[in-house]
Amino acid sequence: MPDSRIAITGIGITSALGMNVQENLYSLRHGLCGIGRMDILSSRHGEELPVAEINYTNQVLARMTGLKPETPRSVLLAAVSIRECLDRAKLAGSDIEAFYYGTTVGGIDQSEKQVPAYLKGESVDYQIFTTHDNGKSAEILSAVFDMNCVGATLSTACSSAANAILSGAEEIKSGMADTILVGGADGLSLFTLNGFNSLMILDRKLCLPFDAERQGLNLGEGSAFLILESVEHALGRGAEILALVSGWGNTNDSHHQTASSPEGIGAGLAMKKALAKANLSSADISHINAHGTATVNNDESELNALSAVFDIIPPFTSTKSFTGHTLAAAGGLEAVFSVLSLQYGEMYPTLRFQNPIRDNICPVTSLTYRNLQHILSNSFGFGGNCTALVFSKYCPS
Repeated sequence: MPDSRIAITGIGITSALGMNVQENLYSLRHGLCGIGRMDILSSRHGEELPVAEINYTNQVLARMTGLKPETPRSVLLAAVSIRECLDRAKLAGSDIEAFYYGTTVGGIDQSEKQVPAYLKGESVDYQIFTTHDNGKSAEILSAVFDMNCVGATLSTACSSAANAILSGAEEIKSGMADTILVGGADGLSLFTLNGFNSLMILDRKLCLPFDAERQGLNLGEGSAFLILESVEHALGRGAEILALVSGWGNTNDSHHQTASSPEGIGAGLAMKKALAKANLSSADISHINAHGTATVNNDESELNALSAVFDIIPPFTSTKSFTGHTLAAAGGLEAVFSVLSLQYGEMYPTLRFQNPIRDNICPVTSLTYRNLQHILSNSFGFGGNCTALVFSKYCPS
């Protein structure tokens, strides 16, 4: 029988922790937080709102990627991690048969630079607006890497990259493609910073996921991509299999435009669907990379969902305490972190945690070693769009 399990054969990542997988891994292992002072983005809130910013200007990123500095920042970041992902998988862009890309910022960071001139009645470079649309970002990346393939851009807020992974997994499972690139990217922009600030869910200090004293999230930026193949196809070309995508689930409880349902209804259903797809019970999950944004609503809601799904909640962590909330990219970053956890048997800590929301429900707070077989990764977006993914250790059948 052909082995149709879904293999991950390439990973690539950029975040405030580093510009590649090894730099991110080093930061996770050594507790190096990427959240701090705003330097690249210029905002009147620069002194009061910490962000997890990648310390490279667009000009530097352009030189690294061969793109123009006027390219949307999310695309510049994506180009770096896609190159790493393809190289790790020993593939060229022309080998990719489908491309699923998650983003919410798109080219907003470039468009918003034209607003001051427009409001003053001054000359505006309308050519910049051709990169505003999210779909244009995927078009640019496809051209850069010579990916002449089908694909889609997904924008489901903070579950975008997770839904890109889900979409690619479905396509591999159906046999419609052999080699798929999935992931997402978002750069920081004034639009998102001011938007989240207006919702009053940004912490003026470093965020405290799952802590009773949490006040909100810190925004971050980054990109992460994975190569998905069937195990049979990967082995046939001699590829190294890093891990498996074994389960996925997506739901929408439509509770509120920005808040999760207090009971975590959609989140719980997504997790149950992911477990069912993976043919696993809740007891099979070794570790959870939680959504864990550190907002008052989200963390309480996620704990309620976890309590509804698990008789005993497995060890869980929020790596957003390292990277901030990277919005559409979050599910991609945390997929890469889940793969690293499976490879090395490591659970990365939730930084700065001190006070549990409820008695005896505490995240992992130090680098912990354990034999990990199955990891659940949660990504919950605005509008109630909830996605859960299960990543599993690869064992030859």
